[in-house]
Amino acid sequence: MNLPKDPVMLLSVINTELRDNYDSLESLAASYGIEAGDIEQKLNAINCFYDRDTNRFA
Repeated sequence: MNLPKDPVMLLSVINTELRDNYDSLESLAASYGIEAGDIEQKLNAINCFYDRDTNRFA
């Protein structure tokens, strides 16, 4: 699956994947072959930040 380029759509996909399939952002990123920091950078730009305790961006 290709990740969406639009940050709002990316947020939705990432949070769904984290909820349903992955126990961390790092494991999700590794399975997609990308860096967790790249995801964080794109979502931080829309004021969404990763919370390790809840395993989601908010």
